[in-house]
Amino acid sequence: MTGAIEALAGSMIERGDLAHIALFAWASVASLFAAAQHREAAAASRRFDDFVRELAIFNRRHSGDCE
Repeated sequence: MTGAIEALAGSMIERGDLAHIALFAWASVASLFAAAQHREAAAASRRFDDFVRELAIFNRRHSGDCE
């Protein structure tokens, strides 16, 4: 796998397509960053949902509705 990437990078550098490599690297990093942010937002949403659920349980216990 590494050999194929090196061969591809070598052919691009020989032809002067260094900008394409830079653009590909930027797009890859931006995509990974977006995926990580999406994962963090989903985890935060789950934590908030858990908090609201526990708060509702607490309120039901202490309001006298659940006896």
